[in-house]
Amino acid sequence: MSPSESALVDEVAERIREKILSGDIPIGGQLRQALLAEEFGVSRMPVREALRQLQSGGLITVLPNRGAIVRVPAPWEVREAYEVRAELEALAARRAVRRITPDVVAELRAINSEMRERASGRRPATDLAPAERHRGSETFHGLIAGSAENARLTRMIDELHGAFPRNILVQLLAEDPRYCATNFDEHDAIVDALAARDAEAAGSLMRQHILQAGEHLSRWFERRSSTVFRG
Repeated sequence: MSPSESALVDEVAERIREKILSGDIPIGGQLRQALLAEEFGVSRMPVREALRQLQSGGLITVLPNRGAIVRVPAPWEVREAYEVRAELEALAARRAVRRITPDVVAELRAINSEMRERASGRRPATDLAPAERHRGSETFHGLIAGSAENARLTRMIDELHGAFPRNILVQLLAEDPRYCATNFDEHDAIVDALAARDAEAAGSLMRQHILQAGEHLSRWFERRSSTVFRG
């Protein structure tokens, strides 16, 4: 394969990956080579090689009579990933305590308040799908990670964020009002700790927040794995 062909395969693989992580192609969804080739304006060859690349990375799997589909991660995979993410984001929160600005603290409060209002229906969100009302969570966590001012740490957190489709946890928030309310309360407590310059509390609260999210996500995949491949 020539360098230009290899670069095209990498580009196609990244575009397919983003469609999976954004939820455009759902868990259990089929990846049809002909349709993807037409959508991307390429031949089937780079699509086929891109799917092999994604399969080796564990994002998709190939089933008899079904072809390539987005795989359901095992619950233990989710728990392991979130255990690591919890430690990294706790470190980011502790570091952010010494570096975060009042403007960023105010922005975090505004983001969480807006998410809470949209989720409760107090703020009109007729232009947003239910899951879209919770997208601010990515921005919230990104601001804290960025405030840690450690590029390697941020890259590692971003890598773990991209391990599973982003829309699933957002969907859980939209479907479970009790967990949704708890999630926003936890955000408030984290921001309070950051504003108070309490590194120990900020790290501990962030760790528990991420572990809780991982547990909810792993249970979702556990339920999903028993139904998604039927038929």
